[in-house]
Formats: sequence, structure tokens, C-alpha cells
Amino acid sequence: MLLAANIVLSLAMVAVFALGVGGIWLWRRKDDRHKGLLMLAAAGVILANVLIWSLPPPAG
Repeated sequence: MLLAANIVLSLAMVAVFALGVGGIWLWRRKDDRHKGLLMLAAAGVILANVLIWSLPPPAG
């Protein structure tokens, strides 16, 4: 199970990188700023999820 979780987290980080680069590229274009900002927001949400999933479980 641990291997599958590591693979999912790795793929999510690849998606964050791709969405971030694509979002910045689209945001710099004058006609697609809205799509670029949406891609950056999606990258932020996925990054927050990865950070939450990678926290250690509570002791107890």
C-alpha cells in the first residue's frame, strides 16, 4: 500500500509542476489569462492535498 501512495503523490507533484508551468505560460499570454489563473489555482489545490497527505498520522 505504501508503494501505491508514493506513486500517487509523485504523480500529483508532476501534475503540480505541469499545471504551474502551463498556467504561467498561459497567464503571460494576453488572451488566455483566465485559463492560466485557473490552472495555477488547480496546481495550488493539488499541492495543498499533497502536503496534507504527506503529514504523519497523529500519535495516539
